[in-house]
Amino acid sequence: MRIGIISDTHGLLRPEALAALQGCERLIHAGDIGKPQVLEALEELATLDAIRGNVDSGDWAAAIPETLDLRIGGLRVYVTHDVKTMEIDPVAEGIDVVISGHSHQPKIEQVNDVLYLNPGSAGRRRFKLPISLALLDIEDGQPRAQLVTLG
Repeated sequence: MRIGIISDTHGLLRPEALAALQGCERLIHAGDIGKPQVLEALEELATLDAIRGNVDSGDWAAAIPETLDLRIGGLRVYVTHDVKTMEIDPVAEGIDVVISGHSHQPKIEQVNDVLYLNPGSAGRRRFKLPISLALLDIEDGQPRAQLVTLG
């Protein structure tokens, strides 16, 4: 199963992001969506799970949760916008994958058997950070992540 992971679009959904997410069975937006049209466009591609980030306010964002605890492909996947404010211990909770955004810094890191994945920002460039998203493949209950640089 392939899952597309995107974050920090800030209202900008690039055509190259949509192209990179083609063929994904599921999508996760890790917050700072920016406007509801971003979610609408992603929902046309695949089943979408999304959380609210610190810039997501207003009536359109009120029903979007701040975190998600998902079961995908036999794994437990926790989604939070800012990993530094996470209020759970992933190891103690039996989480396999933690997905976050906020920092705009793409990163894949394995810590204590938990895969931490930040897809970076797919929205407007910030400083000299890359514009990116991530793909998460789950095969035989094992997660494998890769970063995709856009533009």
